[in-house]
Amino acid sequence: MSRNIGVPGVKPPKTGECSDIECPFHGSTRIRGKITKGVVVSKKSKNTVIIRRDYMHFIRKYQRYERRNTRLACHLPECLWHEIEVGDMVRVGESRKISKTKAFIVLEKISS
Repeated sequence: MSRNIGVPGVKPPKTGECSDIECPFHGSTRIRGKITKGVVVSKKSKNTVIIRRDYMHFIRKYQRYERRNTRLACHLPECLWHEIEVGDMVRVGESRKISKTKAFIVLEKISS
């Protein structure tokens, strides 16, 4: 049984139960703060994916925009492990610190 995580538009994963205590759907971790999206760049670590967020930054001196990006380490729950691959667009939500670098959890796959 999955629980409602309180983020509008996010559906629980189609797979059944998972034993991950950090999973927002089947565990006890809560999602609060920022909800953002990005492209999965790496899936090499266990239960971790690296996503890249692209954004525009305004340079006041030249009155122009420049493209920038940042990389976020995100927790990947067991129930989403087989759905998410490198190159997928995913939605992530902020939670408490899970490790030294991880404070976001993957919520759903948006597109391939």
